[in-house]
Amino acid sequence: MEFLPLVGIVLLFWLFIIRPQSRRQKELRSMQSSLSVGDEVILTSGVYATVREIEDDHVKVEISEGVVIKVARGAVGNKIEQDVNEDEADAEPENDEPGAGAAGSEEN
Repeated sequence: MEFLPLVGIVLLFWLFIIRPQSRRQKELRSMQSSLSVGDEVILTSGVYATVREIEDDHVKVEISEGVVIKVARGAVGNKIEQDVNEDEADAEPENDEPGAGAAGSEEN
């Protein structure tokens, strides 16, 4: 009975801290192992790059046109997922009505 609060604290610590962290690490390793040439990624340093070549423990990424660097596979922090529909929506104007600008918005 004396150890019940201690066991409860350890259980909560595991449930709220250890378990989610290990899940994130597992997802990160899975993403890093599933990289393919042409993927756009963000390195852990914050640099945006495109994967150009994949080897066992490192990848070569292009950070600017013609600038390819070799980094550890673990340096890839996130893969950028691009949605085609999202890109098309950004290119279209928000309001297609003529005269919808500031001058055309006056009503009497």
